[in-house]
Parts: sequence; C-alpha cells; structure tokens
Amino acid sequence: MSENTKTAVLDGTDAEFSMEEMEALYDQTMQNFKEGEVVRGRVVGMTDDYVLVDIGYKSEGSIPIDEFPDRSAIEIGQEFDIFIEEPEDDDGLPVLSKIKADKIKNWTHIQKIYEDDGTIEGRIVRRVKGGLKVDIGIDAFMPASQLTWRPTSDLDRYLGQTMELKIIKLTKRRRNVVVSRRKLLEEQRAGEKSKLLSTIEVGKIIPGEVKNITDFGAFVDVGGIDGLLHVTDMSWGRVKHPSQVVSVGQRIEVMVLSFDPQSERISLGLKQKSDNPWKTASSRYLVGGVIRGKVVSMTDYGAFVQLEDGIEGMVHVSEMSWTRRVRHPNEVLTLDEQVDVMVLSVDTTAEKIALGLKQTRPNPWREIEGKYPIGSSIKGTVRNLTDYGAFVEIEEGIDALLHVSDISWTKKVSHPNEVLNKDQVIEVKVLSIDPQNEKISVGLKQLEKDPWQEVIDAHPIGTHLQVEIAKLVSFGAFARLENGIEGLIHVSELSKDRVQKPEEVLSVGDKVWAKVISVDSNERKIGLSLREYQKDQDSAAQAEFGTSGSKEGVSLGDVVGEALGAVVTTPGEPS
Repeated sequence: MSENTKTAVLDGTDAEFSMEEMEALYDQTMQNFKEGEVVRGRVVGMTDDYVLVDIGYKSEGSIPIDEFPDRSAIEIGQEFDIFIEEPEDDDGLPVLSKIKADKIKNWTHIQKIYEDDGTIEGRIVRRVKGGLKVDIGIDAFMPASQLTWRPTSDLDRYLGQTMELKIIKLTKRRRNVVVSRRKLLEEQRAGEKSKLLSTIEVGKIIPGEVKNITDFGAFVDVGGIDGLLHVTDMSWGRVKHPSQVVSVGQRIEVMVLSFDPQSERISLGLKQKSDNPWKTASSRYLVGGVIRGKVVSMTDYGAFVQLEDGIEGMVHVSEMSWTRRVRHPNEVLTLDEQVDVMVLSVDTTAEKIALGLKQTRPNPWREIEGKYPIGSSIKGTVRNLTDYGAFVEIEEGIDALLHVSDISWTKKVSHPNEVLNKDQVIEVKVLSIDPQNEKISVGLKQLEKDPWQEVIDAHPIGTHLQVEIAKLVSFGAFARLENGIEGLIHVSELSKDRVQKPEEVLSVGDKVWAKVISVDSNERKIGLSLREYQKDQDSAAQAEFGTSGSKEGVSLGDVVGEALGAVVTTPGEPS
C-alpha cells in the first residue's frame, strides 16, 4: 500500500483511502464545537503554566493553571466541564476555561434553586454599600435589611460566616442575584410559631433566646413569638435593670405565666422556675439572729443588704449607730461591703426583713449609768444650740441636753447663746439618765448652791431690805436683791398714792427700801412693796412719838416727814 493510501475497517469491510480521504473522514467524526459551549474534558497532561485537556477535538486545548485553586489535586484522566471561549486561536488550538464553565454550571444550579424556591449555602465575603457581598458559587448581594429580622448596624461581625439563604431576586440578562437570610428566618419562625401555638400552655417551661432588652424587661423569642420577661419576674430579689440578669443573644429557659391566643401575647417568668425563698424566710432568719450579708443599694432612709439570692433586708438609718445621728447610709456603709446585721423582724407576706447594724456592736448606753452617776460633775463640749437648750457632748457620739431652765438660778435665759458658745468646754452636773430612750439631762446651775433658798431663809415675809431697781415694766418694777435674785414690786405697791406709770416715781439704778410681802419657793418669786414699807415706817414713827411725848423742838409732822423721805433714795448710799 502506498504512503498516500491506508486501509480502514469500516462497517466490517476493508477499504483503502487516500490521506486526503482519511483527513476528511477524521473531520467528520470530530465534534462540532461552538463558542460559548460547555463540554466535557479530560486531563491529559500538565506544564508549569497550563493544564492540557482533551475535549474530543482534533487538537488538545490548554487551561491556565491559575484557574485551579489546588494544583496538587489535578490528576491525569480527571474529567470536568470546560467552557469554550474560542474554537480555535491563531494556532488552531481551542481557547478553554474551567472557571467560566463552573460559573455557567453554578448559574444553572442557582436558577433552578430560585425556580424551586429552595435554599442555598453562601459565605459572607465583604461589606459593600448597602449590604454584603455573598459567595454562592457566583457573587450575590444581600441588603443589610435582609440579614436579620431586626435592623443591625454591626455587619462586620458576620464577615466570613457561612449560612443558609433564600434567593429573592434573579435577573437572567444581567445575571444579578439578591439573597436573603431574613426571609429564611421568617419562614422558619412561621413554622416554629405554628408549632408553638399548638403546644404552649401556662406553667410550661420552654427554651428561648433574648432578642431585646428594655428598662422594664426583656423580649424573648420562644419559637416564632416574642414573649415579655418583665423585670419583676426575673428574680425573687430586686433587679435594678434587666441587663443585670440577661443579655441579648443569651439562650434561657423560661416559664409561661400567661398566654393570649388572640393577640399572641406571652408573659414569661424566670424566677418562677424556683420556689419563692420568702416562703421559708422566717424559719431561716430568726429574730435576734446575726447574719452576714452584702450591701447592694442605698436610699436616703437606709441600706438594702442581700442575705441570699432573692432575699434582701433593710437597715434603717436609725439602726446604724448607737451614738451617731446618721443622715445617710453612706456615712457608715459602702456598696458591696460585707456586713454583720441582726434580724429585727420578718414579714414573709410583705416580703420584708428589718435589720439592725448597731445591734451587732456594744451599746454604750448600757454602761452610761455606771460611767456617769447622777449628781456627778463632768466636762463636755457644746456642740449645738437650740431655742430650748444646748447639747453637750460628754463622749464621742453621746450628747447630753442642758435645758435652758438649768443654765442659771437667777437669770431668766431666753436662749442658751446668751450664756454659752458653740464648741465651748463647760462643766455640768448629771441630773438624769434614761438608757432606754438614750437621753441624758445635765445642769449648769446645779454646780452652785441655790441662792433662792439663802434669800428665803434670810428674808422671810415682813423683812425690810434695801434693793436696787433693775428694770421698769408696765405693771411695776423688778428690784435686785443680793446674789442677783430679783423681786417684783407691783405698780400697786409703789406708793400709798395711785401711780399710773412706774417711771413716775422710780428710775433704773435707784436704791430703795422695801418690805417682803410674799415668797413662793416653788415658783421662785418674791413680792416686794414700797407702800407697805412706808406704812411700817409710819407706824413706827407714831409709836415712838406716842410713847415719848413731844420732843423739844420737834413736831409730829417733822417725824413723819423724815420717815417718808427715807423710803426712796437716789442711787448710792441711802440717807
């Protein structure tokens, strides 16, 4: 057979063909390839830059090796889909692409999922304007509003995550795809909601996820429906803010407290999963017992001490110190401080426990009588002045009351500042002690003997004595005796004649003779009379004149006149 002819076996018969005939026959058996087609190819070889692929064409095609992410996974004989970019280049070789074939294949797959309303897995690649770029085999766009059923501004935390998605929009011509996670969640939520509505019942404990927190509570997704977990149902104890107990995204188990099928409103409880500790509080906290707790909050009137989870007691400011007047708890306590307190009372119905802080410490008032016996003299510092007296600190935290009436025996003190100054150190006498009511009374005047008794003893009723006019008032005059004691000369006792105003006959500073006409030791009052003194002088003069007869050169009128002139004298020594 010549070089220009060959023998072929076709349809069981032998035939001889020329080279031209053989080439024509080969061309007829080759596939007819078109630009844009996707065909099956088989790896037949590899170089550093290309993968050689047999696609059933008269010549092998090459694909840049960069289109294969994992070069080590390429094997001879491996088959995959190939995209024909050009049937032949200038060298007569087909221009091929695996990536474009994959995209076409993915697009067909994506289109079918969209038509079947199915789901597809996608990975969040990066943030773009208005949302996120998602790899689902091809690039897809997910608007920020389609990420969750609640708006979120924190898109970055989803980068790199893989999630199930729904295709909500597909444009064939531009090959644009829009995906949504929210739609899938809503469909799942609707299914969960239907299941929940058929199984929910009051008292049942169900799982949920905290979706939102407000000042008054938290909203918990319990399977397609958001239920309200009110702050008062979070703990048997007091909760300042729901964020102290739960956080967004936290999965918790809650009890169904109430459910309205019409409005689909659910009230949830967290504390109801455990027994109310107040039911047995009286058996655990006996009155008079001392227990340790933590200061958890303060108000103007006291501090709240946590004794256990759900149980708090209050220490009133009046129960914080035996000696100090506490105006605010922060003067004695600090938040989170561990303190020992005494149980004063327990009310399980009102869920209240009264606690005392001072009761855990020695009471100085129990020792006060032994330290300061009644009648003893002590020194103290004037700490405060009031209208009714002065408070004298006799030791740290213990004040005694010096009443205004116990400041002076003789002086009528209207306000203690007439005699005392704040921070002045004085000596006082203990008058009475009342440990029960935590009161001590002291006196200043009691350090001296009562001058009234001396005056009363020295000047009984009927005594004549010389006094000094200290003050004129509308109803008479006050006259000063010895030791500073004052007696009253009523206007009717100023003269035998009628006197309208005391200043008509007297002036402050005048020294006059008077008669003691009344003494009231209880009221500490002495009544004096110039009129009665005049009468006594008249009687004495008449008696003297009557017994002696007429004196030489002196008449009765002269004697009486001298006696009358001696009643009132000007300031200085009496005549």
